[in-house]
Amino acid sequence: MKSLAELQAIKNRMKDKVNLRDGLEGIRVVVGMATCGIAAGARPVLNALVEGVNKEGLEGKVSVTQTGCIGLCQYEPIVEVFEAGKEKVTYVKMTPEKAEEVLHTHLKGGQVVGDYTIGAVSA
Repeated sequence: MKSLAELQAIKNRMKDKVNLRDGLEGIRVVVGMATCGIAAGARPVLNALVEGVNKEGLEGKVSVTQTGCIGLCQYEPIVEVFEAGKEKVTYVKMTPEKAEEVLHTHLKGGQVVGDYTIGAVSA
């Protein structure tokens, strides 16, 4: 990188790949990205969610962010979904394929994917 123009060009290219918003009303998706989450495969899960939200045109309705340790290392990768007026949903042992299903069924369709929640795994 040799100039500010090159830096701006990189920023513009990466803008679609990152969907991090603060204060967005709607659905907030949080992916645990502490060392344990990353080691268990959280990065591809985060990427699948961000790309899926962009591809499905949900940018104004769904925000995808990352956080540190959620505190349930044995269940990593963990994805938490927060919706106003609803109880938080915690998805565990996620994969990019499961993330895609959660995107279509829950984030887009409004139905929790019960098989992937912490209640289903710990029961």
